[in-house]
Amino acid sequence: MNKIEIVEANIPIEIYRKLRVICGLSSKSLEASEIGLPNSLHSVMVKRGEEIIGMGRIVGDGGCFCQIVDICVHPEHQGQGIGKRIMQNLTTFVQNHLPASCYVSLIADGDASFLYEKFGFRDTLPISKGMYLQR
Repeated sequence: MNKIEIVEANIPIEIYRKLRVICGLSSKSLEASEIGLPNSLHSVMVKRGEEIIGMGRIVGDGGCFCQIVDICVHPEHQGQGIGKRIMQNLTTFVQNHLPASCYVSLIADGDASFLYEKFGFRDTLPISKGMYLQR
């Protein structure tokens, strides 16, 4: 089996769009991806051989507010600690490059909250409640 490699680089648009759908995340249009991906503060991909099997990004203003997004691992490669490696890379970036007062958030789908808690993330309720605009 090929060794896993962590690559800090912009995620290619078609890989990003394909991996989101394979992992059960919502699809993103070509237009949205072309605008959004180059504006990432930090992006990481996980490669096994030549295949991209996981990814994650940090978006935001780099000072006051940032959000961890697009954390996903191809279903065939889940349960091997790859999600932990992605989160370790992203939280290391947060610690080394963002001001301590920067509010870093994420949305946890399903059981993903158990992984995120290992990296210090906590539920915001009852102090605040996450919301979104459905369009």
